[in-house]
Amino acid sequence: MNLESFLLKSSRGCASRIRLTFYRVLGMKQGVRNRMEGGGRCRRLSQIAIGSYNAFTQGCWLWPEDTECDRIRIRIGNGNYFNRNLMIDACGYVEIGNDNMFGPDVYITDSNHGYAIGISSKELPMEVGRVTIGNRCWIGAKAVILKDVQLGDGCVVGAGAVVTHSFPAGSVVAGVPARILHSQVLKPQKAQIVSRSSY
Repeated sequence: MNLESFLLKSSRGCASRIRLTFYRVLGMKQGVRNRMEGGGRCRRLSQIAIGSYNAFTQGCWLWPEDTECDRIRIRIGNGNYFNRNLMIDACGYVEIGNDNMFGPDVYITDSNHGYAIGISSKELPMEVGRVTIGNRCWIGAKAVILKDVQLGDGCVVGAGAVVTHSFPAGSVVAGVPARILHSQVLKPQKAQIVSRSSY
């Protein structure tokens, strides 16, 4: 590793540790060895729980509804990679499993604005649901995942897809709205210990 690379990585790593310590003090539940770069925002930290070995690159937003709540609204497992400018917008509940990869500019929401002819959407209550994403999924750049979607383990969501309903494990989906292209046969995962480099 050259000097430039070392200095850039170490400064970002230090800022990440400070940020996550600050979030922990304010109530975010965290595992170990996470990384969270700057440029994004989190709020209602007591409503967010993240596991271990997750990497949030620049500009990621974890955004529970800005109201009091005594439960978790965003729950993230272990070993996930979130590329830049991801947003998780949770009024109800969003759960993400383990070892998933998210491309840049992905948007995930568990709710919709109500609508009616002649009435502004801001005057109507939110329609609140939930989103569940399994393990080892790959969500492509600029994908949008909407209310009440469940993605089984090993799903692949194409870049720019708008996912409006659930898909079973191993589905490969794309389009607006997303449709299934084909299904992968998932092999059972063997238990293994993976050595992860320090962040």
